[in-house]
Amino acid sequence: MRINSPLLQKTIGLLGAMAVARWMRTLDYRAAYYDPTVDPVNPDCGRQMIYVFWHEYMLLPVHMRGHCNLAMLLSRHRDAELLARVARHLGFDFIRGSTNRGSISALREMVRRSGKMNLAITPDGPRGPRRVMAAGAIYVASRLQMPIVTMGMGVDRPWRLRSWDRFAIPRPFSRARGVIGPPIVLPPDLDRDGVEHYRAKVDEMLNRLTREAEVWAASGSRKAEEQIVRREPARHLHLKADTQTKAA
Repeated sequence: MRINSPLLQKTIGLLGAMAVARWMRTLDYRAAYYDPTVDPVNPDCGRQMIYVFWHEYMLLPVHMRGHCNLAMLLSRHRDAELLARVARHLGFDFIRGSTNRGSISALREMVRRSGKMNLAITPDGPRGPRRVMAAGAIYVASRLQMPIVTMGMGVDRPWRLRSWDRFAIPRPFSRARGVIGPPIVLPPDLDRDGVEHYRAKVDEMLNRLTREAEVWAASGSRKAEEQIVRREPARHLHLKADTQTKAA
């Protein structure tokens, strides 16, 4: 269903954000980090990153890491407009485009923002195939020299849409788990063979971490290194901005 009225789009976006926030707030969130400093809320997270996660689990990072100086690459497709409006209310910014449509303008915008913002990419979006990584994120990471962080996520027995990605809707009061990989720094200016080599490696890691998170969420087991994760802004970013304002 297409919604052409800008006012109706804004209203639905606001109501959708309120509903998502209330729904997602009921979940039990825990994560295991290879390196905790990759989390943008960690005060020791000292540089911009590119976070990659599968399209089907988009709700988890959008809810948990709003207001963390993150810009997500999102399709220009009409269906993505409502999602963009919802996520903006939750504290995410967006770059419109994809590897299939609007890629040049999207790359230019990512270059512009990379000096001051983290980037988030769903590397199997916007149309799949499901859980198969496209090369775009690897090219961007090599071109911009930003580390890639793989985010494997899982939810206990989620409801699944009949979409290409089997989009996951968590059940209220269920377990949400994340296994977050270490930062991966790629060589600069990779050629086509180099891009494919690292694409396959990152694809394998992201799928492995996702399977681990899904098994963890379903089992209800504990990990020695697990941490309770809360929705919170990156406070150190605000402190840095306040300091710069006072200095000016």
